[in-house]
Amino acid sequence: MKPTIAIDGPAGAGKSTVSRRLARELGLRYVDTGAMYRVVGVLADAQGIDFGDADALAALCSALDLRFEERDDGLRVIANGQDLTQAIRSAAAGQLASKVSVVPVVRARLVALQRAMSAGGGVVMEGRDIGTVVLPQATVKIYLVASAAERARRRTADLDARGEAADLAQVTREIEERDRRDSSRTHSPLRPADDALLVDTSSDPIDAVVARVRALIAARTAAPM
Repeated sequence: MKPTIAIDGPAGAGKSTVSRRLARELGLRYVDTGAMYRVVGVLADAQGIDFGDADALAALCSALDLRFEERDDGLRVIANGQDLTQAIRSAAAGQLASKVSVVPVVRARLVALQRAMSAGGGVVMEGRDIGTVVLPQATVKIYLVASAAERARRRTADLDARGEAADLAQVTREIEERDRRDSSRTHSPLRPADDALLVDTSSDPIDAVVARVRALIAARTAAPM
């Protein structure tokens, strides 16, 4: 059976970039669980659903048809037939995701979907509770970290590249607030699994980080990767 790779860490640590590269290089499927929460947050907001309305959020999650599609122009996130790739990458969508992710029924519904997506192995799944909650039996668990300042710099650069005005100080505050919210929540708090391998991405270029993670995976699986 192909391995199941769990990659966790706070916003801006490099999870998406590293996970996508690994999946492509290792011939595994890629699942971005953070995008799933962003989709729910964006859809709930668009439909005027109060985040305190657990029943309405449960219904939204139950009816959710979500796909990740690799295309020539990159990974596309398709929800209920609608391409939400751009919509879910805004700073506002990130805040919506953090808020909706603390709702127990949302986490329960999406965790069930994530486990179904990983059935049979052969997947790189990234998020904030993959190694601790979603896939505690994952073959390899990686936890990426980076300083808040570096993560804010990356996020600001991403927003600027998409033509969104971004203030570094404000982005830093938002990241720090999200860290506090995600790490202190009652359900599935952000933390590394006891057997996770920590990788600091603060100063290394992406190629070096991917190489380090591949080496860790090879060591854990005792097979060349």
